[in-house]
Amino acid sequence: MEKTFQVTGMTCQHCVMKVKKALESIEGVDAAEVTLDPPRAVVRMIAPIPVEALNEVLGMYGAYALQEDVSTTA
Repeated sequence: MEKTFQVTGMTCQHCVMKVKKALESIEGVDAAEVTLDPPRAVVRMIAPIPVEALNEVLGMYGAYALQEDVSTTA
């Protein structure tokens, strides 16, 4: 399954790389595509993972957070 999130806290390409690395370190995440403009992450996962669980891991990498993107359906 694929889910799209808005990402807060990113300011540069280094942030993009950190968010991608953080998301891909989570068990159950197959891959993550992260962009700075727009600040978005498309996450491919084996089964649904609560956004709170994703944000808990992201918080260990910096002041980043995901919000469910209601403007797109992936």
